[in-house]
Amino acid sequence: MSQGEKIIKINIEEEMKTAYIDYSMSVIVARALPDVRDGLKPVHRRVLFGMNELGVYSNRPYKKSARIVGEVLGKFHPHGDTSVYDAMVRMAQEWSMRYPLVEGQGNFGSVDGDSPAAMRYTEARLKKLAEEALADLEKNTVDFKPNFDDTLEEPVVLPSKIPMLLLNGSSGIAVGMATNMAPHNLSEIVDATCAYIDNNDITIEELMVYIKAPDFPTGGIIYGYQGVRDAFETGKGKVVIRSKTEIEVTESGREKIIVSEIPYMVNKAEMIKKIADLINDKKIEGISYINDESDRNGMRVVIILKKDAVANVVLNNLYKHSQLQSSFPINNIALVDGRPRTLNLKQLIKYFVRHRHEVIIRRTQFELEQAEKRAHILEGLLKALDHLDEVISIIRNSKTPDEAQNTLIERLDLTEIQARAIIDMRLRSLTGLEREKLQSEYDELLKLINHLRAILADPALQMQVIKDELLEIKEKYGDGRRTTIVHNAEEFNPEDFYADEDVVITISHLGYIKRTPLSEYRTQSRGGVGSKGSTTRDEDFIEHIYVTSMHNTMLFFTENGRCYWLKVYDIPEGTKASKGRAIQNVLNIEPNDKVKAYMNVKRLTEKEYIENNFIVLCTKKGIIKKTKLEAYSRPRTNGVNAITIKDGDQLLEALLTSGSNEILIASKEGKALRFNEDKIRAIGRTGAGVKAITMSDTDEVVGMVCVDNQELENILVVSENGYGKRSLLDEYRITNRGGKGVRTMNITEKTGMLIAIKNVTDQNDLMIINKSGLTIRLAISDIRITGRATQGVKLINLRSNDSIASVASVPKSEDKDEELLKSTDVAENTEISEELE
Repeated sequence: MSQGEKIIKINIEEEMKTAYIDYSMSVIVARALPDVRDGLKPVHRRVLFGMNELGVYSNRPYKKSARIVGEVLGKFHPHGDTSVYDAMVRMAQEWSMRYPLVEGQGNFGSVDGDSPAAMRYTEARLKKLAEEALADLEKNTVDFKPNFDDTLEEPVVLPSKIPMLLLNGSSGIAVGMATNMAPHNLSEIVDATCAYIDNNDITIEELMVYIKAPDFPTGGIIYGYQGVRDAFETGKGKVVIRSKTEIEVTESGREKIIVSEIPYMVNKAEMIKKIADLINDKKIEGISYINDESDRNGMRVVIILKKDAVANVVLNNLYKHSQLQSSFPINNIALVDGRPRTLNLKQLIKYFVRHRHEVIIRRTQFELEQAEKRAHILEGLLKALDHLDEVISIIRNSKTPDEAQNTLIERLDLTEIQARAIIDMRLRSLTGLEREKLQSEYDELLKLINHLRAILADPALQMQVIKDELLEIKEKYGDGRRTTIVHNAEEFNPEDFYADEDVVITISHLGYIKRTPLSEYRTQSRGGVGSKGSTTRDEDFIEHIYVTSMHNTMLFFTENGRCYWLKVYDIPEGTKASKGRAIQNVLNIEPNDKVKAYMNVKRLTEKEYIENNFIVLCTKKGIIKKTKLEAYSRPRTNGVNAITIKDGDQLLEALLTSGSNEILIASKEGKALRFNEDKIRAIGRTGAGVKAITMSDTDEVVGMVCVDNQELENILVVSENGYGKRSLLDEYRITNRGGKGVRTMNITEKTGMLIAIKNVTDQNDLMIINKSGLTIRLAISDIRITGRATQGVKLINLRSNDSIASVASVPKSEDKDEELLKSTDVAENTEISEELE
């Protein structure tokens, strides 16, 4: 220990605590967080100020980046050169900043994550917008502080004519906190700020009329608005961004997905590599080729699909598994009066206006002082010109300038400043023209002084100045939005746009679906030959019909045991004769699967309803399963497993029950079994179920019905050759689940095998569609009630080699067409070409 030194013992715990607090505050205040006033961190502010000091303006030649970095390092920012250069580079990247502040020349990196060239190779200068942020810096508008070695001064904050924090956003990780702020559109920001100036009590909801949402430099689509709303109202939220895509068709007929915009801060090359890995790992099916065709004209990533792939399904999988969809977590933390605070939209605007108000007052005071100083000098010059001969005599007879100055002060009652200005005056100022110029300048100065004093005396005028300057900025630099906004299904309620009308949903054997107004189907008498129905492909026919209303939710159950959700108004509309649209383009169904059963429900959000209702599923092999509706109350885009299907079996029917209904199951050989559904225990969604009916190896289940009103409902059975009959429910005795059942129809070669079983009342009509596309609608009341073991009556006259494809009971038609159609109206099996969207 040197002489004179002494050791002071301290508590290491206290020292570490103090040192860490000092360090953390330094990071928070002087490194990682932006200032709410100019929206800049210290390094960005120093880069812009350094470029301003160098004179690297937008109308001057570029300077080497190394020269700029050296200026900033040597004078203001004593840290690593990489941090300074990286900050400057980012301010020049169009995909990083919504409104770049630096104009770069050379390689400044790319959206693919390529590094910029070294600072010795690149050049830069300020953008015009950055000059607006630096404007009036020399007019005492902001405070200055000493630099790191006390040799120079740097601004504490920039005057900034625009809310830079909202404009370009910011991100940074401090100690114990982090900020991540989104960029916005300049025109929208200016309009919102002007609205706030006009009404300080404006609500955030009203401000959102002007600022719709963040506006990212890379464009894309904001999917869902709740995250935006949360961020604006609380300062925290998560914004989901999707790539902008289009679906095109190649010359060979394959579909391809074209990506033209990607989410903000996503590395395009990394995104493409990740998608390729997902394809190789079989996590995404249906893609045969992906290529980046981006060039100087814009971004273009091409994803070519396999022949049997459905573009919408592949795209949804890409959204789920790749960065084609990403989220931007917003956390609006900025320094307010030197302290970090979480700010909502209104506060961000409020603190900018407060800062700008202070800048306007200080600038006006500075300009007033300068104008008054100049006016004072002009008063002396004009007085001297009025006494020109005397002034010339005084100056000529004085031995020294000081003597002349003192004499002028005494004789003409001037100040020292005025007298010095007179002595320094050039001889040309004595001409008449110069006198007129001085007088004119003095008059203009007096007007300016009065105007500046008026501004200082009136806060309303000060706010008007802020508005005028903002509108001027908007006029110069404003542009349209790049990022579009799409409300997702959870936030947008399209039911308001659709009347709750009854419609008929039809699904063909090959999987074409459509909805048609029920009024298009008219009633005929029993024995009619039918009217022309859906036109289908040669090998296709209508297989399923269902009557529902526009506001209902349809549950679709596929033969592989999957369940999908779809609002009825989302089903494409078609006429009675149109083919419809491929169901794979409406639902995300696997290519080897198809819909076998469906139902409509209305109150999936009502707890009592979903807890006290059940879905009963039945398979062709006679397996039955019961599950609470609550298990199906959370719709998922890609569907869920409804039942585990064994090899060789498939789902046949799905019914909505109350938990105490009676179930009837019929087989194609004419057997039917009746039992109460309380014989089935409710199990989970993925269970396999239990045996419902015992059948022979050649037999299979054709249908299942749930009886609600035992007194009014009858059991209707239909055979494939057009025979049908009604029987009373009491004809079927109640047995236990798993029995062989009783005869429900006398099956003969004339009737053909049983094809359907329905529960009907006299208030129903029966719709029958055969495989050639003919339809008939007849009143149930026209079909007489007969015994259980009879073969029934003929319901529809079939042409040779034709048979019934589908049967459905529908509400009774109000207007009945009594005319018996005499002629045969045969549907032409014409294939209609239709582009599958």
